[in-house]
Amino acid sequence: MKLGLATGRTLLPLLLLLTTVLSGTGAGPVPTPLRTLPGAAGCHVAQFKSLPPQELKAFKKAKDALEESLLLKNWTCSSRPFPRTRDLRQLQVWERPVALEAELALTLKVLGTVAKSTLGAILDQPLSTLRYIHSKLQACVPAQPTAGPRPQGHLRHWLHRIHKAEKEESLDCLEASVTFNLFRLLTLDLKCVASADLCV
Repeated sequence: MKLGLATGRTLLPLLLLLTTVLSGTGAGPVPTPLRTLPGAAGCHVAQFKSLPPQELKAFKKAKDALEESLLLKNWTCSSRPFPRTRDLRQLQVWERPVALEAELALTLKVLGTVAKSTLGAILDQPLSTLRYIHSKLQACVPAQPTAGPRPQGHLRHWLHRIHKAEKEESLDCLEASVTFNLFRLLTLDLKCVASADLCV
């Protein structure tokens, strides 16, 4: 009986040491789930790292149709809600879903308006996909401004730019901005948010 107890006391430190060594030999960094970040309970967006080919094909068809309709319009913009120089990697991980949610909300509003007047059939599937993504993304954003960190720095500037354009620019300008930003939203911004802290 004493021998068994002594053996157990000897093996326990060895087992703890072995566990420590094995746990430190992972193949790479493990991303921090967005649901563990401030105000992001129930956040599950990892599925959007890449969209199915058939979805991207539908978006390409919609983008081509939107660009053709823009050729018939005399649109101008005094500002750019989605400047090319912006990069979600400049933001903290918790800020990225907030920025993308604002970007996606404006995209849905503009394309929804366009679909009611023209291109309804072509925009139907892309709008359905964007609404689904938006519904999942909202779980990654604090429900109220006081529920988490307040927007500042790059994030505050980007949100202000989007809100200002929505109030001041014409629908044709917003349609053009959303159209030319569509695939960046789908293939870069969405992927970055879905990749959490692995987007560097």
